[in-house]
Amino acid sequence: MRIGLDFDNTIVNYDHVFHLVAREGGHVPVELPRRKLSVRDFLRRAGKEDTWTEMQGYVYGARMSDAVPYPGAVDFMRWADGAGHELRIISHKTRHPHLGVKYDLHRSAREWVGQVLHTNGRPLIAPEHVFFDLTIAEKLERIGGEACDIFIDDLPEILLAPEFPARVERILFDPDAHHRELTDLTSVASWQEARAHLETACVTAR
Repeated sequence: MRIGLDFDNTIVNYDHVFHLVAREGGHVPVELPRRKLSVRDFLRRAGKEDTWTEMQGYVYGARMSDAVPYPGAVDFMRWADGAGHELRIISHKTRHPHLGVKYDLHRSAREWVGQVLHTNGRPLIAPEHVFFDLTIAEKLERIGGEACDIFIDDLPEILLAPEFPARVERILFDPDAHHRELTDLTSVASWQEARAHLETACVTAR
């Protein structure tokens, strides 16, 4: 089975680093919940959209090494690798931030993958199987072109896009239950739940 994985907010959890950077800049109060969305919403309510945009570039560039995987994400990949499944990272992101320093966001993300996603010194996903496309359209085309059997993403708009390949099973990663109303998608709240779903699917397919 070939499993496609989104990257930002699916494999990588930015809650801590966004809160940390916002605190360092004096942009948010200490009691603000340590959530990326809490930081975003606070700044937008304060009329600081440009601050939020520039902060994203800084986090995804200079501070990418402070980001962490979601609990269980690396264990999921190690399980999939050991079970003989093939893994692909297929994500979309601009190469440079819209505001601020022109960090190479693709390079920062690839360096994070190399530093974090490995087992016994071996990459869990080979560099040639890690894709950062510039647009959603390119990402959707890549999912089909890489012949994924399953794709896991945190964005319903990706999974429900008319161009999403029909043969690919869609799994919504929704750890904070933001999309409970979407009953037409299989949702998982954790990587442990994603593994259980795939293990059941593999048994059923035999």
